[in-house]
Amino acid sequence: MPARTQRIASNLDGLTVVLFLLLAGLGWWNLVSASTGLEGAVDWSLDTLHGKQALWLVVSLLLGALILQVEGEFFIRTAWLNYAIQLGLCAAVLVIGKKVGGARSWFGVGGFGIQPSEFAKLGTAMALAWFLGTRDGWKGWPNRLRSLAIIGVPAGLILLQPDAGTVLVFVGFVFALYREGMTGAVLIAGFAAIVMAVLTILTGASEIDIPGLGVRSGYGAFAVVFVLVCAAVTAMVRSATLPRYRTRTVRTASVIGLAALMYSFALHVALEDVLKPHQKERIHVLFGLDVSNPDADYNIRHAKTAIGSGGLTGKGWREGPMTGYGFVPEQETDFIFCKWSEERGFVGAILFLLLYAAFLMRIFFLGERQRSRFTRVYAYALGGILFMHLLINVGMVLGLVPVIGIPLPFMSYGGSSFMAFSIMVAVLLRLDAERFTVLR
Repeated sequence: MPARTQRIASNLDGLTVVLFLLLAGLGWWNLVSASTGLEGAVDWSLDTLHGKQALWLVVSLLLGALILQVEGEFFIRTAWLNYAIQLGLCAAVLVIGKKVGGARSWFGVGGFGIQPSEFAKLGTAMALAWFLGTRDGWKGWPNRLRSLAIIGVPAGLILLQPDAGTVLVFVGFVFALYREGMTGAVLIAGFAAIVMAVLTILTGASEIDIPGLGVRSGYGAFAVVFVLVCAAVTAMVRSATLPRYRTRTVRTASVIGLAALMYSFALHVALEDVLKPHQKERIHVLFGLDVSNPDADYNIRHAKTAIGSGGLTGKGWREGPMTGYGFVPEQETDFIFCKWSEERGFVGAILFLLLYAAFLMRIFFLGERQRSRFTRVYAYALGGILFMHLLINVGMVLGLVPVIGIPLPFMSYGGSSFMAFSIMVAVLLRLDAERFTVLR
């Protein structure tokens, strides 16, 4: 074995490899139970879901081993090429892709499907790492706008499919931006946007009886009250500001208030006129609002029941009645956490979350010990994306976020997702193994 290859192998982070293999192995074993039900012997053929996933697992491991043999400089030099290819695929799928679940997000390849949006996360992470790695981080508006454009272009193409769930995962790139200098004001603005969204949803779903106008949506009253509150706050701030700063303060407050109102109005229009009825119902169910369809909360209700039926230590492998008899839909993909929790109980669910948390923390740790800014940004981008997947998927089955169809990496069935994340982890391992060869 050449000396350089030996050095790379000795610098490979073993703990990350072990955590990855544990998640992949446990995920596949859990999928075997999810795809076979309660009765009868397990079919180990490649025609089953777990059989196909085993193929993806083997292919991903082989690709990972191959990636570990590639010079890290290759990934840096081809970052924009990778990004351009992923954008091209995301655009092409809009034209020649096949529809699955109402979204044109897949290329059909024989009996398998390839989802370009999963690999777009890899291309975006590399392009963002290259850009921030060759600039002065998040400093300066040109760098900020270009960084957001790098993230926004693939997110916009994915939204056209439409796949709002995957677009939401792109928020995870904020981890990399924040590490490279994004101020806390952006996070405060994000929190304010969430509060504004909640108020918009709640008031838009309510109705009030206005004398002379009849029953109207509560959103109109909310908009009027919001304008009045903004005017009152602006007046108070103006009176408390020094005279030479008053004009600028009033202008800033007015712009912020107008932007918030436009954001709220656009969200209200999207909820009322863009979203499909079942998507709107899922959001209303999340906030406990009454809906006309009594089965609108079917998925969440049965998911909670399955998790609760696991008790402290679970029913055992292939013994969970709620998931075993098919009461929980999509339990091989979006609701895979229900299968795990019912069969392994509260203890098993906590251990899984701790294992996943350890994997995420290790990724961030790898990012912090880098001399190369490219690798650091890439590590934080990967960790942020994985965190968003975990947060949304587990929150979804617990009824804390709307049901939007987000897989749980390394656990849910899906070759594109598993392969994309495996490649991303392998690239990070290779870049990290070369950290001693990078000069500060």
